[in-house]
Amino acid sequence: MNQHQKIIFIFLDGVGIGRKDKRYNPFFADNFPALFTLFGNSMLHIRSAWREGRDLSVVPVNTTLGVPGLPQSGTGQAAMLTGINAPQIVGRHFGPYLYSSLKPLVKEKNIFRSLRDLKKKPYYANAFPRQFFDYLSKGGKMSAITYAWLSAGYRLLGEEAIIDGRGLSADMTNERWRSLGYPDMPVITAREGGKRLVNLSDDYHFVFYEYFLTDHAGHTQSMEEGVRVLKNVDEFIGGVLDTFDTAEMLLVLFSDHGNLEDMSTKSHTRNPVPLVAFGREHSRLTARVRKLTDIVPALLDGMK
Repeated sequence: MNQHQKIIFIFLDGVGIGRKDKRYNPFFADNFPALFTLFGNSMLHIRSAWREGRDLSVVPVNTTLGVPGLPQSGTGQAAMLTGINAPQIVGRHFGPYLYSSLKPLVKEKNIFRSLRDLKKKPYYANAFPRQFFDYLSKGGKMSAITYAWLSAGYRLLGEEAIIDGRGLSADMTNERWRSLGYPDMPVITAREGGKRLVNLSDDYHFVFYEYFLTDHAGHTQSMEEGVRVLKNVDEFIGGVLDTFDTAEMLLVLFSDHGNLEDMSTKSHTRNPVPLVAFGREHSRLTARVRKLTDIVPALLDGMK
C-alpha cells in the first residue's frame, strides 16, 4: 500500500461465517451473484473460509479475543477501531454501546484519529436524519463507530449530504427516510449506493461505511428478512464492483461478530467473521489479520 491507494471499508454489522445449511444460513438460502463473485465464485462457510486469488483474499477472523461469552458490538467495535483488546480490559463482552471506561481509549486510539495524525483524509460516509442529532443533543448513546468519528474532531453528515451525493443512508436506498419525515427524499437503488461509495474515494484516502441491518435481521430469526437484507447488500456490492479499480483501490469487508449467518438463534455467535480484501495489495492485509484487534494496525501500517 502507498499514499496513492484508496481504501473503501464496508462494515457489515453481525456477519459471521456459518455452516453450509440453507435452513439456518441465509447466505445459502438464495442467490447473491455479486457476493458469489466477490468471494471467488463460492459462498463462504465454516469449512471453506479461506480464499486467495489474483485480486482477492479472504481469511476468518476471531472475535472472542480470549474472553468468555458472546461477542458484542460495544467492545467488539472498540477493539476493531483501536487494535486494543477492549473485552479483556472490561473483563467481558459488552454492548451494543461503548462501556464508559472505554471512551478515553477509543477517543485517543481510533483509526480515524490515527489517519488524521498520518495526514490522511478519512471519510465516514453514513448520513443521519435530524432525529438522530436531536437524540444526541439530549445525551443519547451512540455506537463506538459514531463516537470514534466525532471524538476524532470530525462532523457527522446530515440529510443534505445524501441529496448532494456526498453521503449514504444507513439502509443504502434512503427508503427509511420517508417514514422519518422526509417525503421528498429521493430513493435510489442499492446498486447506485455502491457506486456512490466508490466515487467518494476520489477525495479521500479511507472511506468507511457502516451497515447495521445485517445484525438487525439476524436478531429477528426470520429467514425472509435475512435474505431480503442480503439481497440489498448484494446489489450494493454489485454497484461497488461496477466502478471499482483494482489497480488503485482496496475494498475491505469486515464485521464485529457473528449473527446473521445462524438463524437458529436470536443471539450473536462465536463464529469467526470474514475479512474480505479485494483489489490492490489485498494479501498484504489479510496475511496480518487473524483476530479482531489486528485489522487497524495492519491498515495503518500499510498507509504510512
